[in-house]
Amino acid sequence: MKKVLASLALAVAVTGAIVAAPALADVKAGVAAWARGDWSRAVAEWRPLAIAGDADAQFNLGQAYKLGRGVPIDPGQALAWFKRAADQGHLQAQDNYGIGLFQANRRAEALPFLERSAARGESRAQLVLGTMLFNGDGVKADYPRAYALMTRASQAGLPSAAQSLAQMDGFITPADRDRGLQLAQQYAARDQAAQVGGGRATVAPPREVAEAPPLRPRPQPTPRAQPTPRAAPPRATPASAAGAWRVQLGAFRDRGG
Repeated sequence: MKKVLASLALAVAVTGAIVAAPALADVKAGVAAWARGDWSRAVAEWRPLAIAGDADAQFNLGQAYKLGRGVPIDPGQALAWFKRAADQGHLQAQDNYGIGLFQANRRAEALPFLERSAARGESRAQLVLGTMLFNGDGVKADYPRAYALMTRASQAGLPSAAQSLAQMDGFITPADRDRGLQLAQQYAARDQAAQVGGGRATVAPPREVAEAPPLRPRPQPTPRAQPTPRAAPPRATPASAAGAWRVQLGAFRDRGG
């Protein structure tokens, strides 16, 4: 069975500002150091506060370990710090924790975080969850909802989502597509409400590059044998009709800077 792999990279800019509170003066000092490119100084400012339980410092320290700024890259440490902040209700940490769990192939643990993040309008989570729903990866396949989430991620400007959406168009029924577009409109209103509500502001990390999970199209029906032995001329069909066609969307990684 043929398999076609295509890498679709997407740039995801995640922004935020540190909470302006006197108790977070050292966190802000770390943010200033981070902005200057003094990664080690930023980590030194955040670490004691993170150990003491400050959620913003924990999130920032997780970012440092994730990106390898001021410390060696350590996905395990990044995930641990994101979890500590997420457990305190830090929304951006919850977003990163869910995606990190997915990357670690801990699908069942990732799913509730991805669901909540996608419901808040987090486009990376919408991209990943939409792909899971399309593939039936750890969840029951739901083509309309998958299309809706991928539409929202595409509307947010994620190139991989736009390309995945184009692939979905070739494999879902018109009815599923129409239902997906209706859901996307509902999600757009929900996402707007979530943005108005806002969340915790934290340090703005550098631009990230992400690749989404593999996108597998719906299986094609097997054609019935013709009563005549004479072979019909082959139809022009997409390469995906030949088997398990996959678009490799991969794992999240940093593009320096």
